[in-house]
Amino acid sequence: MTKSKVWTDIDLDREGRSTGYLRVPHSVNDSGYGWIPVPIAVLKNGDGPSVLLMAGNHGDEYEGQVLLMKLVQNLSLQNIRGRLIILPGVNAPAVAAGTRISPIDNGNLNRLFPGEPDGTPTQMIAHYIDSVLLPQVRYCFDFHSGGYSSEYLPAAHLVAPDNPDLRKEAIGFLKAFGMPNSILIQGLIGGGTRLLGSCQRLGVGHMSTELGGAGAFSIQAYRAAEQGLQRLLHHVGVLAYGQEDSPPATRFFLRQSTQDFVYAEATGVFEAYVGLGETMEAGTQAGVVHFTETPWRDPHPVFFRHGGVVLCKRSPARVKIGDCLFVTGTAVEAI
Repeated sequence: MTKSKVWTDIDLDREGRSTGYLRVPHSVNDSGYGWIPVPIAVLKNGDGPSVLLMAGNHGDEYEGQVLLMKLVQNLSLQNIRGRLIILPGVNAPAVAAGTRISPIDNGNLNRLFPGEPDGTPTQMIAHYIDSVLLPQVRYCFDFHSGGYSSEYLPAAHLVAPDNPDLRKEAIGFLKAFGMPNSILIQGLIGGGTRLLGSCQRLGVGHMSTELGGAGAFSIQAYRAAEQGLQRLLHHVGVLAYGQEDSPPATRFFLRQSTQDFVYAEATGVFEAYVGLGETMEAGTQAGVVHFTETPWRDPHPVFFRHGGVVLCKRSPARVKIGDCLFVTGTAVEAI
């Protein structure tokens, strides 16, 4: 594999606490030999598992960024058994802009794996993660939220592996993390271009989250994730202590496929009839799209094609044809 052009002064194998930047080459008019700084922290204390923690994969998802920044600030090195590699704002240009994708190259980091060593800045970040960081770790946990365009029930999120042993391990992540809800995805289209695809290819245990969204910061989701992260890191053996109480129970949902999401089929203002967490039957009306340029027209009705619990809803009321309005899932009793 071609060597990454991203570099860092941080020694990933050094004992102790190291902080600095990944340096992503970026030559532009006002900085011919410049680089984009991607903050990184490495906390290493003796033998134990190596774990990669990431947030800011999408720049408008905030709970995970705060979660990992506070972890870097407050976690005592003596409580670590092994190594934590932490990227609190991995798609740094998107994080700085507060946008889902990078304003530099329109790169959606979580759709560009395994990346390109000679590609755009976002492709180079993906390639560095795939070729340098992931081969060094046993686990990778990536913290997402719904972003500006959508809002989720606070949940841990998992593309369930097919291998029974790996599936059991991954379900263990969800149970240890203990969010109020846990979402399982099967048969994900395009999974190979996401971080989870690289993790699966390289044998790295993976879990992500959906901690709210709508471009806001959910204190309830954050508090649950803050406690859950301690349990999760203790569960995989990299943290010497964890929450003394058992993890709270989590409700499991199997997310329906992307083809079965509810989409806008008209352009205008969407009036939603339902909210997060509500249970819908197939054929239930989800809302209507109003035509602002021809307000005398009857609005366009929108229906749920399949029954289930509303796991995610669109945040902006203004919609166009093709926008996702609702994501639903089916409750799963036995895991």
